[in-house]
Amino acid sequence: SLGNPRVGGTCPSSGLKIKLPKKTARRYPAYELYLYGEGNYAEENKNLLLTGIPVLFLPGNAGSYKQVRSLGSIALRKAEDVDFKYHFNFFSVNFNEELVALYGGSLQRQTKFVHECIKVILKLYKDGDFAPSSVAIVGHSMGGLVARALLTLKNFKPELINLLITQATPHVAPVMPLDKYLTDFYTAVNNHWILKAQDLRNLTTLSVAGGFRDYQVRSGLAFLPRLSQHDSALSVVSSAVPRAWASTDHLSIVWCKELILATIRAFFDLIDENTRQITQDPKKRMSVLNHHFVRHPAKMYEENPEAFTHLTGAFNWITVKASKWTYSVYNGSDGKYFSFPLASHRKSYSHVYCENSMLVRKYFFNVWGLFIKMCFNGFVASFFLFLFSFLFKVVMLKLLDYPSLSHIVIQVPPAVGNKYTLGCEFFKEDSRTVQLPVTHLFSFGFSSSKILLNSTGLLYNVQLQHFNQVRMLLKFLRSCNHSLSGEKKPSVYRLHIPWSYEDSITVAKVPSLAEISAKLHIAQPHSDSSLPELNIYSSPDCQYEVILKTSLLQVLGQIVRFHAGAFPVYIVSNILLTYGGQLSTLRSTGNFSLELVRTAKPYKVEPLISIVVFNWFREIWESLSLPEVDAAVLSSQDAWFPLVSLILFLFGTGIAYWSGVFFSTSLRLFSSLWLTLIRPPELQKDKLITPSRLCGMISLALVSWTTCGAFSVLIVYLQYLFKVLKGHSKETSQNSSTHTVKAQSSGDSISEATQSPSNNKTSAEAVNSLKMHITVLNLFTWIVLLNLPSLIYWLKNLRYNVRLDPDPCRSTAIILVCILEILMNSNTSEVKSSKLLKIAAKVPLPLSVAMLAFGRMHLYRVPHFVTFSLLLHVLCCFV
Repeated sequence: SLGNPRVGGTCPSSGLKIKLPKKTARRYPAYELYLYGEGNYAEENKNLLLTGIPVLFLPGNAGSYKQVRSLGSIALRKAEDVDFKYHFNFFSVNFNEELVALYGGSLQRQTKFVHECIKVILKLYKDGDFAPSSVAIVGHSMGGLVARALLTLKNFKPELINLLITQATPHVAPVMPLDKYLTDFYTAVNNHWILKAQDLRNLTTLSVAGGFRDYQVRSGLAFLPRLSQHDSALSVVSSAVPRAWASTDHLSIVWCKELILATIRAFFDLIDENTRQITQDPKKRMSVLNHHFVRHPAKMYEENPEAFTHLTGAFNWITVKASKWTYSVYNGSDGKYFSFPLASHRKSYSHVYCENSMLVRKYFFNVWGLFIKMCFNGFVASFFLFLFSFLFKVVMLKLLDYPSLSHIVIQVPPAVGNKYTLGCEFFKEDSRTVQLPVTHLFSFGFSSSKILLNSTGLLYNVQLQHFNQVRMLLKFLRSCNHSLSGEKKPSVYRLHIPWSYEDSITVAKVPSLAEISAKLHIAQPHSDSSLPELNIYSSPDCQYEVILKTSLLQVLGQIVRFHAGAFPVYIVSNILLTYGGQLSTLRSTGNFSLELVRTAKPYKVEPLISIVVFNWFREIWESLSLPEVDAAVLSSQDAWFPLVSLILFLFGTGIAYWSGVFFSTSLRLFSSLWLTLIRPPELQKDKLITPSRLCGMISLALVSWTTCGAFSVLIVYLQYLFKVLKGHSKETSQNSSTHTVKAQSSGDSISEATQSPSNNKTSAEAVNSLKMHITVLNLFTWIVLLNLPSLIYWLKNLRYNVRLDPDPCRSTAIILVCILEILMNSNTSEVKSSKLLKIAAKVPLPLSVAMLAFGRMHLYRVPHFVTFSLLLHVLCCFV
């Protein structure tokens, strides 16, 4: 599917920077507008005397404006084919490759800049004969969301956009909600599209998802919300797009040749001959998009297709009495007509016309009242299209006289030499449709459902009962028992999902064992009662059976795909539970030592989380006007069920444990290296707050306020890490010294009891303090990681503005700086005698529950819970 986007030509591509108004350039110094061009086309447009149709490309997260090259290059080749009767001018916005999927503070700024760009683009055409009044937009990833956000601007006119195509755009929710600005932006956009649905009916929107190869944005997020203007919005998955039939990853969807060709063909079919711009008729726009992205009949788009095709010429008739037949045609032969009665007592005929010499690039079926299904067997899709581009076939059936038939299948295998064979079969749909109940989710693949298809037909439909949730993962094992002819021929399997355009196609050779995975991108709506189908376009000479099982590994993979963004919440929750257990142990035994596996127990957290999905709990919760619980929201979206939280908790426990092991091991290695380079001084007890440390707190608070909060958090984190590293080195040095003394004492026959008990007590206290600092530092590491995107954004735009505005963690950073400056100089002796230690040890458990309840869809809330727990720890040092 990933072909070279250039279709002929060797001229290098280039971009012409569009000069923006001074006010716009001064307000948005980091953003730019470009016009794509290459070769002679670029030279002709240097003066910006444009006469084409404007299309604006918006890159996504960390995307480049140069990604428009795939669309612009193929559109230019298409314009050359029509002698530039129509052509498109592709513009692209340079967003400085900002991380808008992780930092939402610049999304509103990008939206306003795009509005200014649209006005600049339309001004370039104002003196032309066919001046456009609107711009078509293609948005990749977050660029598609920015395009939708244009309609939320107060001074934006909706008629400035008539067509919007998004590629792998997460419309429903952010993938990683790391700050409040990102979630607020999503809420504003989606609420506006719901409330103003009637005002948006003139805007045609197409969303193309990448499928299961897109590991960054799952396709369920790319489906546009089901609104009242359903007739002007369309969502498809690339694996269901005709003549693409393949999944793409998040980046390759921009340059996937088959998708780009479908998009450009749709653009040219959308042109109104009178205005030489994209048509203003919303119905025609939807008709064109459906033609190219949903139901492509392998022919040119026709606004008013003919209902019948009349055949003329001298015909050679052959009567076929069987319901299944084949006919061989040589490339050099003349066109043939076939006529056969569908029932021996009727006088209606079916005509099939094959013409090899006309080279007519059309292919269609005309049928009276009959649902026709095509069967293409024995070749890949590209060969299928190539073959039919040189064949003109018409089937005409009068069906009123034949109620016993419902389907016709025409099979065109690959040519053998200069000969190819057509196969045809008539049947009743009920005779080829079987229902198969899916195995239970908790069968774990040990049980299965089987069907045996003894007939040698060309088409079978297997309806899947109770397959309607995204958590269900099925594995089809299609076993061909034997081939009557002994030849290995390919068969085609199509998983059809009736409530969304997410079909997938698999090609496998028979006789063999073919494994097909059945996964859903979105759950079945409650108002839809249709059944998913596995359409088997089978080899006619193979008898086989179909085995259906639940795949445990793929169920886990689906859980990871849908809920991977919540992993940081579960990891921090496990560490926080361990932290609370260690404080409790310090209070009871005086030792700060307790393993994660003994404290991170699911039964402490999960029962409370599972309760919130019940309707009665939601009603009570809403009556109290409390914030909505994330698990309840996910449950209402059919993306959640109780065991998911337990599985994610166990995953989080494993990640927290091994990350802690890695952190401790790395710390020991670096401390050993530090010990070999610098001899650490003796451990000395110091005051918690000194004038120099107070100045350091104030300095870092000013850095947070005047520059970036995440930057000050990183500085204090490195300072804390350096402090713990030195402490570990001192502890290692003292242990080695103690072993040396013990060895000398035993050699001189001196009793170990003569050693000072106070030294042992001080050493034990140092070890406990070091463990406490390692736990706090491990907890704080995840806070730094969650705030890292805003830091990267700030560093990337530092030349334009020293202060990050808006800053999602400025206030939290100031509090954390003060807390950690005190904690890094504290020890366990000050904490274990505190009156607040009991409260500080009990609080992490309810905080962990609250974190899982309110942080899975709002990751930016996680640092707040951790900060509160650390604040109680600091108070224990004083009270």
